[in-house]
Amino acid sequence: MIWKIRQNTVSFGRTLLMGILNITPDSFSDGGRYLDPEAAVSQALKLVEEGADILDLGAESTRPGATPVTAKEEWDRLLPVLKRVRKEVFVPISIDTSRAEVAKKCLELGVEIINDVTGLKRSGREMAKAVKDSGAGIVLMHSRSTPGAMQDLTDYRDVVQDVMSELRESVKLALDAGIDREQIVIDPGLGFAKTPEQNLEILKNIKAFHELGFPVLVGPSQKSFIGKITGRETKDRSFGTAACVAVCVRDGVQIVRVHEAGAMRDVVRMTEAIM
Repeated sequence: MIWKIRQNTVSFGRTLLMGILNITPDSFSDGGRYLDPEAAVSQALKLVEEGADILDLGAESTRPGATPVTAKEEWDRLLPVLKRVRKEVFVPISIDTSRAEVAKKCLELGVEIINDVTGLKRSGREMAKAVKDSGAGIVLMHSRSTPGAMQDLTDYRDVVQDVMSELRESVKLALDAGIDREQIVIDPGLGFAKTPEQNLEILKNIKAFHELGFPVLVGPSQKSFIGKITGRETKDRSFGTAACVAVCVRDGVQIVRVHEAGAMRDVVRMTEAIM
């Protein structure tokens, strides 16, 4: 098992880096850069060399307003990259997908983690069954509705408590489907159905999410709320991302999902050293 829970602590004892590899033409940060399989494999190797502990491959953009693709198109993008990466890297591979049919094929090829941005609420029973049968890890992320509609659904009475409550619903779906507690990681879903101010509120109170009793993953990397605060374009948000990563490390987040493994590895190491 990739992670084990013991008294709300993950046994690896430090913050892990999940390196992002988007095999898409339209992801907000690196869309189009790694659509070519050779470029994608090269970037995967670079992420691992620079310190990524986990690789997260995604072949459908989930940014706000993104246009959905078919399952066939998603799989056709993933397959050549996954086959190569599976042979050439020796860190766990995560697949960012909400389609059970895609997840099943990836799990059959030895993928260790499914990163479900819908938290099983749209991916459903088939996704849960695929994860249960494989014994893979699953990241249950908080979001609302679809990428095209989620930014119209940012009304919360208390964003931290409401997101935690909705994550509990995802956890219940997983446990009711027979997924073991030790397979589960939760993600509050920065940028998904949340305003910039709500993202900051979640980061400010990220410790609260440990109360749910599962490892916590946070993905702040280069997101638009950082641009709103700093005035920086996507490619220039590394320092803003670093500040978010440092806060996550300080407050016990077990996994941070990032585009730049080398720089963020140094942020993690320095924050942990200071602590």
